[in-house]
Amino acid sequence: MTSTKINKRPGTGKAADRYEARLLWTGNRGLYALLQAARQTGPIARVPRLGWVVTDPVLARRVLNDHAHFGMAGEGGVGHLWTQLFGPEMAQFFGGARHAELRTRARDLFTEDSARTLVERSQGAHYRAMGARLAAGETVDVADATRVLAGRLVADLLGLPGERHANGSHTNGSHTNGSHPNDGSTDDSYRRVFAAGERLAGLAMGTTASTHLPPDVIDEARTVVDEITVGVDEAYRTAGPDTILGRCREMGLGLPLTRGLTTLLAIAGTETGASGTSRTVALLHDTGQQELLLADPALMANAVREGLRVATPAPVIGRHVNRDVTVGGRDLREGDRILLLTYLADNGAGPFDIRRDYVPETRQLWFGAGRHLCLGAAVARTQVTRMLETLLHEGRPYRIVSRQAARRVLVPTYASLEITIG
Repeated sequence: MTSTKINKRPGTGKAADRYEARLLWTGNRGLYALLQAARQTGPIARVPRLGWVVTDPVLARRVLNDHAHFGMAGEGGVGHLWTQLFGPEMAQFFGGARHAELRTRARDLFTEDSARTLVERSQGAHYRAMGARLAAGETVDVADATRVLAGRLVADLLGLPGERHANGSHTNGSHTNGSHPNDGSTDDSYRRVFAAGERLAGLAMGTTASTHLPPDVIDEARTVVDEITVGVDEAYRTAGPDTILGRCREMGLGLPLTRGLTTLLAIAGTETGASGTSRTVALLHDTGQQELLLADPALMANAVREGLRVATPAPVIGRHVNRDVTVGGRDLREGDRILLLTYLADNGAGPFDIRRDYVPETRQLWFGAGRHLCLGAAVARTQVTRMLETLLHEGRPYRIVSRQAARRVLVPTYASLEITIG
């Protein structure tokens, strides 16, 4: 891993650019090379072996909203990967009415108010403990904290066995292991789940040119899935109606399909959430703009939006062309694959700047668009906000003591990001 010691207080956008580039290069060199090459193409271009590549935010949103011509279950879409692991029922779910039904039934779990309640319940005690450590002059590893916090939040939301409430209570059939919310051994279990998710996501690193998985990779992936879903069978039977697994049971979704959805949500809720949070913390520091936020706390929503825009934890979204269609003046044929380079589409608006007004062209493209728009958008924003509030609680800027970029990961992120106050 790449380690950097910070001995002075940075304040330039160029520093932020260098660190972001290093994250991409260290984490996923194939992704880095693709993004660099695509900077030289037009809004939509055909690339040998990869298919169509889109770098324009308006065209990307059009593709994501056009469910008649573009799908997830065919070659090129993430649903194709999941179908190989969990069977044809998963492919039917991605494009069928049951997917819309689940989103409708679960929507109340993802409102702004529900997001605040969920984050406070599953993570609040940890933020308070982190703030106390910083106030005492200690150093905290934000990257490690994001992994633990993301694991706790997803376990709570899904209804998996574990700490459901910060005070150790449980309701609606959810479970508790009786441990204190800051118990290190409990945190280790969430670190292990996060690491398993990284391993599973890492198996998809070679699928940019094709989403067909060889048999040995499928076998390895299923072993990791068993590790991630070890508590799903029990939770499916007992989880309360205020959880995703409880809603799946009420809908009559079978256990195999529910295990697939659990795996998908576990990765989507941990890998991208941890990346977006730690990178926003670093961007605010590396550009010196935490001073602006300290001076004007009303800029918090802008800071969170800008961090997620620039980091774009889901830098590429794949789709399968279901039928002939014209996009941006180019004719796409049935069976083609298309890669939406959301990282370039989002960053085309300019560098990180918490004073930037809302950009309608990008909107929330870092969360996707259409019927597969990330349900947890409000939860992600709340998590990032809560982390920044914790780090800036003392009214003084924080300082990055050292950092390490994660190596060989699908979602570029920090392996460690050590921070202190002052």
